[in-house]
Amino acid sequence: MKKREFIADDLLSKIYQNKYPPGGKLPTERELADQYGVSRYTIREALKKLLNIGSIHVVQGSGIFVTDTITQSPLISNSLQEKKFKDIESKVVYLKREKASASSQRIFDSQSDVWSFKRVRLVDYQKVQIETSLVPVELFPDLDEGVIAQSVHEYVQKCGYDISHFITSYSAVNVSKEDADLLNCKKGLAAMKIVNRGILKDGQVFEYSELINLDYSVSYFTPFNTNKHQFRKN
Repeated sequence: MKKREFIADDLLSKIYQNKYPPGGKLPTERELADQYGVSRYTIREALKKLLNIGSIHVVQGSGIFVTDTITQSPLISNSLQEKKFKDIESKVVYLKREKASASSQRIFDSQSDVWSFKRVRLVDYQKVQIETSLVPVELFPDLDEGVIAQSVHEYVQKCGYDISHFITSYSAVNVSKEDADLLNCKKGLAAMKIVNRGILKDGQVFEYSELINLDYSVSYFTPFNTNKHQFRKN
């Protein structure tokens, strides 16, 4: 592990240990450099990661502070979240309107047609992700390729919907030949498959997506659940 990555993880740990509580101030770059025995440049790179994932913010003339809401979400970061939207490009493979299948009817609790789309995500000009998604036509009748090439979730909010949360599952897979052709990688390469259901505040599912990710990493904050621990012992 690179020094800057260790320092970023260690600072996150100390934030969740409440040594640097939400709203509290971090030591200065110079103080952190002395503590970890590294250059200020290395500290700056570690802090840049925390800044990019929203864990800290800088107040000019005052210092570096822990974000007030950092502990409200179990997801600390994933490798895509560390990138700004401007550094991520989406290439649309297709967008088509389809009759609802039996599975999509169960997912969306509706017999309405669905939009089906596939896009390839590029980070720093490298293909890293394939996303295949379904969204209900009745919620988004005007969806087009221009939206798919940008931020779908921003479009959802512009349509007046309030996004509540996502139900996400992860599994290890090997890249298929079809996906390898899209990602310009070898067939059988190890990858992460992510399945997402996006839920609105009224409880309605607005999106179902399956993603194949190369070189993917994710960090979570997981409270200890005493009841689950006891259940597993019995």
